[in-house]
Amino acid sequence: MSMIVRRLSRAATAGLVAAAALTAAAHSAEAADTLGSAAAGQGRYFGTAVAASHLGETDYAATLDREFGSVTPENEMKWDATEPSRGSFTFGSADRIVDHAQSQGMDVRGHTLVWHSQLPSWVDPLGASDLRTAMNAHINGLMGHYKGEIHSWDVVNEAFQDGGSGARRSSPFQDRLGDGFIEEAFRTARAADPAAKLCYNDYNTDGVNAKSNAVYNMVKDFKSRGVPIDCVGFQSHFNSNSPVPSDYRQNLQRFADLGVDVQITELDIEGSGSAQAANYTKVVEACLAVSRCTGMTVWGVTDKYSWRSSGTPLLFDGDYDEKPAYDAVLSALGGSGDPGGPGDPGDPGDGASCTATYTRTADWSSGYNGQVTITAGGEPISSWTATVTLPAQQSVSALWNGTPAWSGDVMTVRPSWNGTLAAGASTSFGFTAAKNGSDAAPTVGTCTAS
Repeated sequence: MSMIVRRLSRAATAGLVAAAALTAAAHSAEAADTLGSAAAGQGRYFGTAVAASHLGETDYAATLDREFGSVTPENEMKWDATEPSRGSFTFGSADRIVDHAQSQGMDVRGHTLVWHSQLPSWVDPLGASDLRTAMNAHINGLMGHYKGEIHSWDVVNEAFQDGGSGARRSSPFQDRLGDGFIEEAFRTARAADPAAKLCYNDYNTDGVNAKSNAVYNMVKDFKSRGVPIDCVGFQSHFNSNSPVPSDYRQNLQRFADLGVDVQITELDIEGSGSAQAANYTKVVEACLAVSRCTGMTVWGVTDKYSWRSSGTPLLFDGDYDEKPAYDAVLSALGGSGDPGGPGDPGDPGDGASCTATYTRTADWSSGYNGQVTITAGGEPISSWTATVTLPAQQSVSALWNGTPAWSGDVMTVRPSWNGTLAAGASTSFGFTAAKNGSDAAPTVGTCTAS
């Protein structure tokens, strides 16, 4: 089965399951009234780590679907979960998360390809040559399975030591392959999926210190030599012993100035009440102040499932109630629970209407992924239609979350399952296009609602 057919088959199946199981309100979010929609209004994503085992819990899934626009599998894409025996890949749990995300129009971050932790037992005894072969085969196997479906990959995770040395961490990869293993992993990853953003990810690098300086110097070297690195992830796990650094924004900016995107990848802040809220505000404001900070991911949906649950570090408590930190983040993102005044989007009486906006979500030499977001106006809608006109040279090879019809270069898209929207709510469809020599953007026409 071709990769495109497999991807379309999975997305269609996930969409049918979601349509049968979820209400329209769970498919989409009130404009600027949720974390995901408010962040999108700022040109960012707001995501969360997800555990496949919790997707069957109604409140968990409902909160996830309502609030977030991006997901990161918490453990399901790590080496021990995906290749427990050499050459034998298991994708069931990770597929469940990807399918769910696609059914909701969410992006997916891949986490993680090469990491010293959570390795299956067969990796450690390998000699250098065998380990290099295994590392590259794992990258190719995992990325190949999800080719075209992952927004960003954490290619290498936590490869530097804590403390003041700035040295590399001892690991099977470092100890047997040397400093070059990180570059090799990135080059292998670029060949495996040219459309995905390739990130280096680490913790305790949030401020300027010896560890972040070492990462900075590596990224600077990579950029100067053409090593394919697109982004740097800052985990941003904070508590009273490790607070938000005073130079957090400046540190993000200096990495961005190297020509890479920066992403906040595993955010959680222990505490409660106004103090916790203030710290979350600092993080969000720092990201918004750096144009190349493309998004934020909190490391979990609810405090009760957090790896630091005793520190209550997330935005929703154990009963899925919004905490003061949630309100602070939403406000910092420019969102509000206020339904708006007369004539505002979402105000009853505007009539059945919708808007369509286009974003290029991935780009490579021969093609790109595009996403069209459909937003209902001031009244609920039961269906929508949007047109996309492609430059004459381009062609669409895959489309998800919509049903297309063609007339020349004009693609008319109708909902496959996601037509019913509450007032002000949004959904999306996406497509993969071959450039065929033209890098021009398609033109999105008027959205028609009924």
